[in-house]
Amino acid sequence: MKTTLEIPDPLFRQAKSVAAKQGVPLRELVSEALAEKLQRQDGVQKPWINQFGELRDLRKETARINKIIQAEFDQVER
Repeated sequence: MKTTLEIPDPLFRQAKSVAAKQGVPLRELVSEALAEKLQRQDGVQKPWINQFGELRDLRKETARINKIIQAEFDQVER
C-alpha cells in the first residue's frame, strides 16, 4: 500500500543514510522499523522473550537464592 508521511528532515536524512549503508530501499527500512515498534507494543520487548519466555516461574527460585546469599553475607560480616 502506498501512503504519504511527514518525516522531520533530520530523521529522514538519518534513515536514508542507514538504508544506503545497509543496501536496502528506504521503504524496506521504514517497514522493518515500524514492524519492530509494533511488535514491542504487543508486549514482546526483548528478543530473548520469544525464545525463553518471561522467566516468571523463576521468581520463587530467585528469592530462595537471594536468601541463601544474604545468610552467607550475614555470616561473613560477623
